[in-house]
Parts: sequence; C-alpha cells; structure tokens
Amino acid sequence: MTFPAREPDQIEGVASPEEGQTPVGHAAAAAAVSARLAAGRLPGGILIHGPRGIGKATYAFDLARQIFSATGDETPEHVAAQVAAGAYPNLFVMRKAPRDTGKGYYTSIRVEEVRGFVDQLRRTRGRAGHRIAIIDAIDDCNASSANALLKILEEPPADTTFLLISHRPGSLLPTIKSRCFQLGLRPLDDADVRTVLQRSGIVRDAQAVDLAVALAGGRPRRAIEALLIEERGPLTALRDWLAAPSGLAASARMELADALGAERDSAELRFAREMLSDWLANEARSAAISGHRGRLASASELWDKARLSLADADEYNLDMRQTLVALFDAIRKHEQLSASPSQP
Repeated sequence: MTFPAREPDQIEGVASPEEGQTPVGHAAAAAAVSARLAAGRLPGGILIHGPRGIGKATYAFDLARQIFSATGDETPEHVAAQVAAGAYPNLFVMRKAPRDTGKGYYTSIRVEEVRGFVDQLRRTRGRAGHRIAIIDAIDDCNASSANALLKILEEPPADTTFLLISHRPGSLLPTIKSRCFQLGLRPLDDADVRTVLQRSGIVRDAQAVDLAVALAGGRPRRAIEALLIEERGPLTALRDWLAAPSGLAASARMELADALGAERDSAELRFAREMLSDWLANEARSAAISGHRGRLASASELWDKARLSLADADEYNLDMRQTLVALFDAIRKHEQLSASPSQP
C-alpha cells in the first residue's frame, strides 16, 4: 500500500501519523491530557517531547482527533477521515516545506512559513469546536521562525491549542517551554514495539522481527527501519561492540567501519550513526550521575569529537570509513579510562 508523502523523513510504504493510527503505549501521559480535556481546561500549548521515533506525532494527531470529536459537532469517524485526508478545517499542520524546485525539502521551518501559518490561525474558524495547530517538529524552526511562533504562543487565539513536537527540548527557547504544558514521552517496551511492527504491515520472519526489536531501543520507527534494511549484520555487530567497547580487536573495528561506511548515504550508516549518538548521550548521562570527574570530562570530549568529525565528513565529503575508525578508537580509549579506578 502506498501513502502520500507528507513529511521529509516519512518511510515509504508506512502510514503517516495523520492516517488514523491509535498510539501504542504512553498511557500515563495521554491520561494527563485527557483529564484536562474532560474538565474543559486545555492549555494554549502542549509540548510533546521525547526521543525521535517513539510515536510523538502519532500521539499528537490522535489527541487532535479526540479534541475535535469532544468539542465539535461531527462523529469521530468523520473527523478521523478528514484528518487523514488533510482536509479538516480546524487542523493546521506545519512541517518543513517542499523546495520550490519540487525536489526535497528545506532544511528548516522558515519565518515566512510561520507568518503564513499564524495568518491562517487568526482567520475565522472553518468548523465548530476547538482548533489545533501541530508543529512537527519545533526543533526544525530556525531562530527567526521560533521567535515568530513565540508571539502567537504568548497570546494564542481563543479555543486554539498548539501541539509542539520536540526531539530535543533542551535546545528550545526557554520562553517557548514556559508557555506550554510539558508532556514527556519515553521509549516503549519491547511488547509495544512489536505491536507497532505488526500494524505496519511489513512482513518479515520471526528472527528478523526479534532483531529489529532488539536494535530499536524502544523506538518503533527505528524497528521499522531495521526491518527494511536487508543486511543487519553490521548493525548487530555495532550493538554488541558498544555493549563492551574494549572487547574488539583493531582489525575487527576496521572491518566494522568498512561495512558501515562503504556507502555514505546508506540506510545502514544512518542507523549506525543514530546508535552511536544514543550511546554517546547515554554515556555522558551515566558519567554525570557517577560523579567520576575523569569519565565525565572524557565523555564530553568524546561527544564533541564525534559531532565535529561526523559533521566534517558530511560537509567535506571525507571518507566515512576512516571517520568511523577514528571514532571507534576514541570510544575504546574512553572506555579504558572509565574502567580505571584511579580518579573518583
């Protein structure tokens, strides 16, 4: 089955968040907003944040359908059909726009798009009931567009709620966060990830599903991506090595880098980079909690090295295999330092 492309990172053959899917997991967070809806106390802004790929946008569109059904005069079925078609008059969605050339998308949500979006919201509503504005994701706003959005968040139109989706809430303007009810979503458990995979319609054998769930780390989108990758051996090897970075010989690390970096635009490399980013973030967090000053300093240096080296490889078209070899070696050295009891 094919679905229309509505967002830059939509996976081909997989339904977009507005297609009427019921979210899996996140029950406690959903209950908090449902209670406010039942009491007629919807805030002007809700910041839905958490790691990429855990279902934040799916939840946002489901919440929008609930609000339209509760505050309007149409059946839930009619609301769902119009939302799925992108035709519900009280729903406004802002994402990175397609380029004027018709090829690809802009790299950010631009200020002119925010201004047009705000102008639409200030017009007379098209249907009875509440209006919902979904920004997917607010992380994609540049400084100018974020400031333009802040102005309407400070004084939102009557009976209008903004649903702001964020993968990196720490990078948002404090003034934006302060004007929103914050709703943190967390990675799903493996059973819920399996449920999402079953709903996706992607058919694979049980062994492939088990591996995809293991690689997902609680993120259904990542599990779907893993299922669509034909050769998952290098990703499995990377996962196993990151669990014990000191346990792989230099020659094996080079072979792993060759396998992952052979094609710079491959799905395997994108997946591996996300795995590395997650490991680095978790290591920095663990180092901060441990109170081990040397480990924390090393983790911070490693994070900066990884970010800059990968960015340079992208910008200057450097050999990704050599970039990965250097990064793997830096991770191994950091692990050896962390294992040393010499500095508390």
